[in-house]
Amino acid sequence: MKLCVALDMESKDDNLALVKELKSIEDLWLKVGLRSYIRDGHKLIEDIKSINSNAKIFLDLKLYDIPNTMANSASEIAKLPIDMFNIHASSGSKAINYVKEAIDKESNNPLLFTVSALTSFDDDSFKKIYGDSIKNKIKYFSKISYENGADGMVCSVWESKMIKENTNNSFLTLTPGIKIDRDRKDDQKRVADINNAKNELSDFIVVGRPIYQAENPIEVVKKIMKKIKD
Repeated sequence: MKLCVALDMESKDDNLALVKELKSIEDLWLKVGLRSYIRDGHKLIEDIKSINSNAKIFLDLKLYDIPNTMANSASEIAKLPIDMFNIHASSGSKAINYVKEAIDKESNNPLLFTVSALTSFDDDSFKKIYGDSIKNKIKYFSKISYENGADGMVCSVWESKMIKENTNNSFLTLTPGIKIDRDRKDDQKRVADINNAKNELSDFIVVGRPIYQAENPIEVVKKIMKKIKD
Protein backbone atom coordinates (compact mmCIF):
# COMPACT_ATOMS: atom_id res chain seq x y z
CA MET A 1 0.00 0.00 0.00
CA LYS A 2 1.23 3.47 -0.98
CA LEU A 3 0.61 6.83 0.68
CA CYS A 4 -0.57 9.69 -1.52
CA VAL A 5 -0.45 13.11 0.16
CA ALA A 6 -3.06 15.59 -1.06
CA LEU A 7 -1.68 19.03 -1.95
CA ASP A 8 -4.93 20.92 -1.41
CA MET A 9 -3.74 23.97 0.48
CA GLU A 10 -4.66 27.62 0.01
CA SER A 11 -1.58 28.65 -1.96
CA LYS A 12 1.05 27.27 -4.27
CA ASP A 13 3.75 28.31 -1.80
CA ASP A 14 2.10 26.30 0.98
CA ASN A 15 1.91 23.22 -1.24
CA LEU A 16 5.53 23.51 -2.32
CA ALA A 17 6.67 24.06 1.26
CA LEU A 18 5.04 20.74 2.17
CA VAL A 19 6.73 19.04 -0.81
CA LYS A 20 10.08 20.31 0.46
CA GLU A 21 9.35 19.15 4.01
CA LEU A 22 8.46 15.65 2.83
CA LYS A 23 11.33 15.33 0.34
CA SER A 24 13.20 12.81 2.50
CA ILE A 25 10.25 10.38 2.58
CA GLU A 26 10.82 7.53 0.14
CA ASP A 27 8.18 6.00 -2.12
CA LEU A 28 5.81 8.94 -1.71
CA TRP A 29 2.95 9.95 -4.00
CA LEU A 30 1.61 13.51 -4.17
CA LYS A 31 -1.90 14.40 -5.32
CA VAL A 32 -2.57 17.60 -7.27
CA GLY A 33 -6.29 18.23 -7.26
CA LEU A 34 -8.69 20.49 -9.12
CA ARG A 35 -8.28 23.53 -6.90
CA SER A 36 -4.50 23.56 -7.04
CA TYR A 37 -4.33 22.78 -10.75
CA ILE A 38 -6.82 25.47 -11.76
CA ARG A 39 -5.00 28.04 -9.63
CA ASP A 40 -1.39 27.07 -10.42
CA GLY A 41 -1.52 25.06 -13.66
CA HIS A 42 1.12 22.73 -15.03
CA LYS A 43 3.87 24.92 -13.55
CA LEU A 44 2.97 23.49 -10.14
CA ILE A 45 3.74 19.97 -11.39
CA GLU A 46 7.05 21.12 -12.85
CA ASP A 47 7.94 22.85 -9.57
CA ILE A 48 7.10 19.73 -7.58
CA LYS A 49 9.37 17.67 -9.78
CA SER A 50 12.17 20.22 -9.48
CA ILE A 51 11.98 19.94 -5.68
CA ASN A 52 11.60 16.16 -5.55
CA SER A 53 12.26 14.38 -8.82
CA ASN A 54 11.50 11.03 -7.20
CA ALA A 55 7.99 11.95 -6.11
CA LYS A 56 5.15 10.30 -8.00
CA ILE A 57 2.33 12.63 -9.01
CA PHE A 58 -1.37 11.82 -9.17
CA LEU A 59 -3.28 14.46 -11.15
CA ASP A 60 -6.78 14.32 -9.71
CA LEU A 61 -8.99 16.17 -12.21
CA LYS A 62 -11.76 13.57 -12.66
CA LEU A 63 -12.35 14.18 -16.38
CA TYR A 64 -15.95 13.90 -17.56
CA ASP A 65 -17.00 14.93 -21.07
CA ILE A 66 -17.77 13.38 -24.44
CA PRO A 67 -15.32 10.60 -25.40
CA ASN A 68 -13.34 12.56 -28.00
CA THR A 69 -12.85 15.53 -25.72
CA MET A 70 -11.75 13.26 -22.89
CA ALA A 71 -9.29 11.44 -25.17
CA ASN A 72 -7.79 14.70 -26.44
CA SER A 73 -7.50 16.01 -22.89
CA ALA A 74 -5.88 12.77 -21.74
CA SER A 75 -3.28 13.09 -24.51
CA GLU A 76 -2.34 16.52 -23.17
CA ILE A 77 -2.26 15.23 -19.59
CA ALA A 78 0.10 12.43 -20.62
CA LYS A 79 2.56 15.04 -21.86
CA LEU A 80 2.95 16.30 -18.28
CA PRO A 81 5.45 14.67 -15.87
CA ILE A 82 2.73 12.82 -13.97
CA ASP A 83 2.31 9.19 -13.02
CA MET A 84 -1.44 8.79 -12.58
CA PHE A 85 -4.68 10.59 -13.46
CA ASN A 86 -8.38 9.86 -13.34
CA ILE A 87 -11.66 10.10 -15.20
CA HIS A 88 -15.24 9.36 -14.16
CA ALA A 89 -16.27 5.76 -14.77
CA SER A 90 -19.84 6.97 -15.38
CA SER A 91 -18.59 8.61 -18.60
CA GLY A 92 -18.98 5.09 -20.03
CA SER A 93 -17.13 2.29 -21.78
CA LYS A 94 -16.43 4.25 -24.97
CA ALA A 95 -14.87 7.16 -23.10
CA ILE A 96 -12.67 4.90 -20.97
CA ASN A 97 -11.52 3.04 -24.07
CA TYR A 98 -10.81 6.24 -26.01
CA VAL A 99 -8.80 7.67 -23.12
CA LYS A 100 -6.77 4.48 -22.76
CA GLU A 101 -6.00 4.40 -26.49
CA ALA A 102 -4.99 8.07 -26.41
CA ILE A 103 -2.48 7.76 -23.57
CA ASP A 104 -1.03 4.55 -25.01
CA LYS A 105 0.17 6.64 -27.97
CA GLU A 106 2.17 8.97 -25.71
CA SER A 107 5.73 8.31 -24.55
CA ASN A 108 4.65 8.93 -20.96
CA ASN A 109 1.94 6.44 -20.14
CA PRO A 110 0.49 7.30 -16.72
CA LEU A 111 -1.76 4.99 -14.76
CA LEU A 112 -5.42 5.49 -15.64
CA PHE A 113 -7.91 5.33 -12.78
CA THR A 114 -11.65 5.70 -12.99
CA VAL A 115 -13.78 7.30 -10.29
CA SER A 116 -16.47 5.01 -8.90
CA ALA A 117 -18.65 7.08 -6.56
CA LEU A 118 -17.46 10.22 -4.81
CA THR A 119 -16.91 9.67 -1.10
CA SER A 120 -19.24 12.61 -0.39
CA PHE A 121 -22.15 10.33 -1.38
CA ASP A 122 -23.99 8.08 1.01
CA ASP A 123 -26.30 5.46 -0.48
CA ASP A 124 -29.45 7.59 -0.37
CA SER A 125 -27.93 10.64 -2.07
CA PHE A 126 -26.18 8.43 -4.64
CA LYS A 127 -29.40 6.63 -5.53
CA LYS A 128 -31.18 9.93 -6.20
CA ILE A 129 -28.60 10.75 -8.89
CA TYR A 130 -27.72 7.34 -10.35
CA GLY A 131 -30.95 5.41 -9.74
CA ASP A 132 -29.32 2.44 -8.00
CA SER A 133 -27.28 1.57 -4.93
CA ILE A 134 -23.60 2.45 -4.66
CA LYS A 135 -22.73 -1.25 -4.49
CA ASN A 136 -24.59 -2.22 -7.66
CA LYS A 137 -23.33 0.72 -9.70
CA ILE A 138 -19.73 0.29 -8.60
CA LYS A 139 -19.80 -3.36 -9.64
CA TYR A 140 -20.89 -2.22 -13.09
CA PHE A 141 -18.42 0.69 -13.20
CA SER A 142 -15.53 -1.53 -12.15
CA LYS A 143 -16.42 -4.10 -14.82
CA ILE A 144 -16.43 -1.59 -17.70
CA SER A 145 -13.30 0.11 -16.36
CA TYR A 146 -11.36 -3.14 -16.17
CA GLU A 147 -12.58 -4.36 -19.56
CA ASN A 148 -11.64 -1.09 -21.27
CA GLY A 149 -8.07 -0.91 -20.04
CA ALA A 150 -8.12 1.19 -16.88
CA ASP A 151 -5.42 0.33 -14.34
CA GLY A 152 -7.57 0.85 -11.30
CA MET A 153 -10.39 2.65 -9.59
CA VAL A 154 -10.87 5.47 -7.09
CA CYS A 155 -13.30 4.26 -4.46
CA SER A 156 -14.00 4.28 -0.76
CA VAL A 157 -12.17 1.72 1.36
CA TRP A 158 -15.43 -0.18 1.77
CA GLU A 159 -15.67 -0.93 -1.96
CA SER A 160 -12.02 -1.86 -2.54
CA LYS A 161 -12.22 -5.59 -1.91
CA MET A 162 -15.53 -5.87 -3.77
CA ILE A 163 -14.00 -4.20 -6.84
CA LYS A 164 -11.08 -6.63 -6.89
CA GLU A 165 -13.43 -9.58 -6.50
CA ASN A 166 -15.52 -8.24 -9.40
CA THR A 167 -12.49 -7.70 -11.66
CA ASN A 168 -9.02 -8.98 -10.78
CA ASN A 169 -6.66 -8.75 -7.81
CA SER A 170 -4.23 -6.84 -10.03
CA PHE A 171 -6.85 -4.12 -10.63
CA LEU A 172 -5.67 -1.32 -8.37
CA THR A 173 -7.74 0.67 -5.89
CA LEU A 174 -7.07 4.17 -4.60
CA THR A 175 -9.01 5.20 -1.54
CA PRO A 176 -9.57 8.76 -0.32
CA GLY A 177 -11.51 9.50 2.86
CA ILE A 178 -8.74 8.11 5.07
CA LYS A 179 -8.89 9.62 8.54
CA ILE A 180 -6.32 9.69 11.28
CA ASP A 181 -8.84 11.17 13.71
CA ARG A 182 -12.04 9.25 13.04
CA ASP A 183 -14.16 11.94 14.73
CA ARG A 184 -13.45 14.37 11.87
CA LYS A 185 -15.48 13.38 8.82
CA ASP A 186 -15.71 16.79 7.15
CA ASP A 187 -17.74 16.47 3.90
CA GLN A 188 -16.92 12.82 3.25
CA LYS A 189 -19.39 10.10 4.20
CA ARG A 190 -17.73 6.76 3.49
CA VAL A 191 -14.56 7.25 5.54
CA ALA A 192 -12.15 4.73 7.06
CA ASP A 193 -8.79 4.48 8.79
CA ILE A 194 -5.47 2.94 7.75
CA ASN A 195 -6.17 -0.45 9.29
CA ASN A 196 -9.48 -0.61 7.42
CA ALA A 197 -7.65 0.24 4.20
CA LYS A 198 -5.12 -2.54 4.73
CA ASN A 199 -7.83 -5.07 5.52
CA GLU A 200 -9.84 -4.05 2.45
CA LEU A 201 -6.77 -4.36 0.16
CA SER A 202 -6.39 -0.71 -0.83
CA ASP A 203 -3.34 -0.16 -3.02
CA PHE A 204 -3.16 3.61 -2.47
CA ILE A 205 -4.51 5.74 0.36
CA VAL A 206 -5.00 9.51 0.09
CA VAL A 207 -4.47 11.64 3.17
CA GLY A 208 -4.67 15.43 3.13
CA ARG A 209 -5.82 17.57 6.02
CA PRO A 210 -4.59 15.28 8.80
CA ILE A 211 -1.10 15.83 7.35
CA TYR A 212 -0.95 19.43 6.18
CA GLN A 213 -2.98 20.80 9.11
CA ALA A 214 -0.72 19.06 11.64
CA GLU A 215 1.87 20.98 13.62
CA ASN A 216 4.54 18.56 12.38
CA PRO A 217 3.46 17.10 9.01
CA ILE A 218 6.56 14.98 8.46
CA GLU A 219 6.06 13.17 11.76
CA VAL A 220 2.47 12.38 10.80
CA VAL A 221 3.66 11.02 7.45
CA LYS A 222 6.30 8.88 9.15
CA LYS A 223 3.66 7.42 11.48
CA ILE A 224 1.40 6.65 8.54
CA MET A 225 4.24 5.00 6.62
CA LYS A 226 5.06 2.90 9.68
CA LYS A 227 1.43 1.80 9.98
CA ILE A 228 1.41 0.87 6.30
CA LYS A 229 4.48 -1.30 6.69
CA ASP A 230 3.52 -2.94 10.01
